[in-house]
Amino acid sequence: MRRDPAFYQREAQRVVGAEPWFDRPMRWAQLTLVENDPGRYDPVFWLDYFRRVHADSACLSAGGCVAYYPTQVPWHHRSAWMGEGDDPFGELVAGCRAQDMIVIGRTDPHAILDDAAQAHPEWVAVDAEGRPRRHWAAADHWVTCAFGPHAEEQMTAIHREIMSLYWVDGIFGNRWAGHGTCYCDYCRESFGQATGMALPTAADARRDDYAAYLRWREDRLFALWDLWDAAIREVNPQARYIPNTGGGALSSLDMARTGARADILFADRQARSGVMPIWAAGMSAKEYRATMESKPVGGIFSVGVEERYRWKDSVQSPPEVRLWAADATANGARPWFTKFAGVLQDRRWLPVVQEIYDWHHRNERYLRNTASLATVGLVYSQQTARVYGGAEARDRVHDHILGWYHALVEARIPFDMVHDALLDAEHLVRYRALVLPNTAALSDAQCDQLRVYCGQGGSLIATHETSLYDERGRRRSDLGLADLFGASVTGSVQGPMQNAYLHLDADARQGHPLLAGLRDAERIIHGVHRLPTRAHDTGEPPLLTLVPSYPDLPMEQLYPRVERTDQPEAYLREEDRGRVAYLPWDIDRTYWEILNADHGTLLRNVAAWAAGDLPVSVEGPGLLDVAVWQQADSLTVHMVNLTNPHMLKGPVREAHPVGEQRIRLRLPLGCTVDKAHLLSGNKLGDWQVADGVLSAVVPQVDEHEVLAVDLA
Repeated sequence: MRRDPAFYQREAQRVVGAEPWFDRPMRWAQLTLVENDPGRYDPVFWLDYFRRVHADSACLSAGGCVAYYPTQVPWHHRSAWMGEGDDPFGELVAGCRAQDMIVIGRTDPHAILDDAAQAHPEWVAVDAEGRPRRHWAAADHWVTCAFGPHAEEQMTAIHREIMSLYWVDGIFGNRWAGHGTCYCDYCRESFGQATGMALPTAADARRDDYAAYLRWREDRLFALWDLWDAAIREVNPQARYIPNTGGGALSSLDMARTGARADILFADRQARSGVMPIWAAGMSAKEYRATMESKPVGGIFSVGVEERYRWKDSVQSPPEVRLWAADATANGARPWFTKFAGVLQDRRWLPVVQEIYDWHHRNERYLRNTASLATVGLVYSQQTARVYGGAEARDRVHDHILGWYHALVEARIPFDMVHDALLDAEHLVRYRALVLPNTAALSDAQCDQLRVYCGQGGSLIATHETSLYDERGRRRSDLGLADLFGASVTGSVQGPMQNAYLHLDADARQGHPLLAGLRDAERIIHGVHRLPTRAHDTGEPPLLTLVPSYPDLPMEQLYPRVERTDQPEAYLREEDRGRVAYLPWDIDRTYWEILNADHGTLLRNVAAWAAGDLPVSVEGPGLLDVAVWQQADSLTVHMVNLTNPHMLKGPVREAHPVGEQRIRLRLPLGCTVDKAHLLSGNKLGDWQVADGVLSAVVPQVDEHEVLAVDLA
């Protein structure tokens, strides 16, 4: 049913009003229609489901590849299943507005059909050999150039039309950033005019042409973001263009630049695939929060399977969906479920999402976080991934981050992610310790910021080649932070090392906190790669020293040729107010690869040594992801139970509850406790407050438990 555009304008003004809407939504619903849904799916069912799950916001398919409304934009393909007078998008928008929901429209510009490609060949992406690119999955589609006339003219017209007809609160842009380098005439000419170079044929950020391409690509995408945002705000000043973009160290767009300009973003790590831990949902939330800070972030989770074989119509097991959503929620994301196709083939997910959203709705006041109370920050460096990692960034950069992430979760240490472009005092003042996992590429200015941080009492932990390269990926003659680390480089990286070990100082094993839990071990395994270094000060005996590699076959030859050396493999320094630890080997990357318990112990110990008193401690059995938050008039401690044989390879089949957890929560200054309780509805054990610390006993954690502390 078509309605006059004035109807949608009135409804939007009634629901949203003149104030910014971005912080209002807490529970998102996304229905991504497929082309043959019109006339087959039941919009009444979906609108009723949105109501039943207390969804206060929705993302609905509007246009781009397929228009689900009666578009008048030439070559904007409308669904072939739409009849005369049909308006599936408008019908859903009107239904959502009747339920006082925020509504954004989804567009996807990445593909067009044959007729559009024939009429506008300049819209089609071109490969390096000059051939127009057929879509890799749909043979009757063509891949569009993300930067040229299709983006600038066609998509601007589509976005303006959607806003003018329906007055939605924003446009969510999916697959808008392109798929590989395009060599069309527009890209060749635009890039050449901007840089004086030809488009690169090799993806290596250490090459001048590719480094220039990355800058040009990013500037072009941000310019399109501005263009589309301006077009829709001409119609509705409170609306926004919201690109589906962002992520961690491997993200292609600068997250600091993205977070500074966005009023709201959505983390699109929908589910696990391959060997991915459950905590990846929370990691995604933290990566976005690192640059969005207090602005809202939605955590998109799919009820379908997200493996590389693209089984979009299947559904996941209920515990898998619940844990994925729980970990994102615990780490500061607002839930957004997404369903592809409006005709249901499998209804098993419906009560699962309703259960998740019912709990979230009941406890909304405890989920409107105002501040993270974590005092440890884990840095992720897009700069290092780009100029140092290159094609091997996943192994050389991201796996170091993953190793530290897993170790901190295992240690139950609450922590935030920190973007390497935000190392200034204003952003770091909240952290007592900062972890640099092989953050190899740091500028002189960034090194100075870290010196200021340590000079003001902050503690620093760094691994492997941290600071050995500048912001362009050029190797320094020495570590940029050599003065802080108390160590200098003496050679190039060694490895992969076979059968290398570390010798543990006998006296230190009896008492130094770095070696806690390793009392009876004289030798533990080394990493796979090490950076040769020398100590500036040889006064104190090193805690860990090198035992060089020796043969591992034949078995009769398996003995060290050098029993021990004096070569330090850990540098620990105590400054006036803070501490610095530098491990010049890939302990974090190796830990992620093999999960050796001794490496986990070392990482946990060095983090605890550097961070000092933590805001919360949770002691008990199992593997829990712990997060601690403050709200307007409460505090919360989230405990997500990751104790599961399928934690690293899914999906999870069933929950495995863990027993009693003892919590000690340090109260912020000036806080007085009214009461403490559990959001699961389970009975909280004994709790008390003494000397500014709340102590409580949680009898059991099933999947996700939250200790809520109401402040007087």
